[in-house]
Amino acid sequence: MSDKPPSGQPGQPPLEPGVPQPAAGPSVCPRHPDREAYVRCQRCGRPACPECQRPAAVGIQCVDCVRDAARTTPSAHTVFGGRATDGTPVVTYTIIAVCAVVYLLQRADPSITDEFAFVPKRGWTEPYRFVTAAFLHSPAIIFHILLNMFALWSLGQYLEPMLGRARFAALYLISGIGGQVGVVLLAATPSTIEVLTHQPLAWNNGVVGASGAIFGLFGALLVLNRHLGRSSAAMYAMIAINAAFGFLYPGISWQAHLGGFVTGVICAGAIVVFRRQGVRHLVWAAFGAVLVLLVVVTVAKYLTVPENIRDLTIFG
Repeated sequence: MSDKPPSGQPGQPPLEPGVPQPAAGPSVCPRHPDREAYVRCQRCGRPACPECQRPAAVGIQCVDCVRDAARTTPSAHTVFGGRATDGTPVVTYTIIAVCAVVYLLQRADPSITDEFAFVPKRGWTEPYRFVTAAFLHSPAIIFHILLNMFALWSLGQYLEPMLGRARFAALYLISGIGGQVGVVLLAATPSTIEVLTHQPLAWNNGVVGASGAIFGLFGALLVLNRHLGRSSAAMYAMIAINAAFGFLYPGISWQAHLGGFVTGVICAGAIVVFRRQGVRHLVWAAFGAVLVLLVVVTVAKYLTVPENIRDLTIFG
């Protein structure tokens, strides 16, 4: 007489001694007791109806085991600590789509540009403009949005898979805000007389465009490539060409370019410092610190402006 313990159903591990042999035929799915299950999970051995079955490397697993494995399996990360993706720059495409839709709305309704563009004189009472201006473009010059979206498309395909989607989106938004902060900081503080006499001042000029955020991506790319030991020679030429537009063509804000670039460099530095496992979560604290710094320097600048100008009490 054999000492071998009785076997379970075909394809299953042998049962422990003393465990009754299950009856042949279908069992009942524990998640759906009203359904018969002819297949058992290769991981836990429980019956699984067709709705609860998930293909595995070998055989079939139930949805509960698949969920447990997803929770316990460490997720892959990029070289800079972001969550690895399939390489598709989803955030980049989303930003481009949003900018394109907003541009069409601007063409249809010019008041949208006036309402959401960044104007230093309105930043104190309407701070939402620090964000919204990065998604607007000049409705009269299609070249403006085309150039910016081409630059974003080129940079996003490289940076987004490298950083992960969340870090890339944060870098873009913070750099966009930094661009508007650069406009405020570099605008000469106006006097009441200058405003009342409608003198041309940077304080009164509206700013639109993703250029500040894109220059932030430029700055981040230089920092990250340097850390990786990769050449950025071609990028220097592109940055120089884009920067030249701010000085050679009227109406283009070089201040926003500079503000976004510096902000992007700082954010990229934080990404490099906190790239390793165990401290990579601190990059979000660093991003928060950058935002706080931007708010502090902006408030400090506005406090140097006469109160009646800052609060729009003399503007019609």
